[in-house]
Amino acid sequence: MKTVITLAAAAEIATGIVLVVYPPIVVRLLFDADIVGVGEVVSRFAGIALIGLGVACWPNVSARPSLDGMLTYGLLATLYLIYVGVRGAAVGVLLWPAVVVHAILVVLLLHARFKKRNE
Repeated sequence: MKTVITLAAAAEIATGIVLVVYPPIVVRLLFDADIVGVGEVVSRFAGIALIGLGVACWPNVSARPSLDGMLTYGLLATLYLIYVGVRGAAVGVLLWPAVVVHAILVVLLLHARFKKRNE
């Protein structure tokens, strides 16, 4: 379970760092769009939030809150990315791979959550 949580947290931290350092690349790859106006500022806030999420969910002695936090985030992120993709607006080359990665992480986290409950 700690490996799955560490992987999910590290992925969010890495994405957050890229968003903070250079948001246009993330926006271009996910949504095939340019950042205009306040979009760069909002993207950086999103990056900061992802870093905070990853740090808050980094495994410690008790991984249960981390597991629940990453599961909630992963499920909502997956559903939202699917929504964006199905609408067909602003779909970049990495949108569907991002959906797949998040869906895999959700499945792994669900497995870890129910395995933990049954122990």
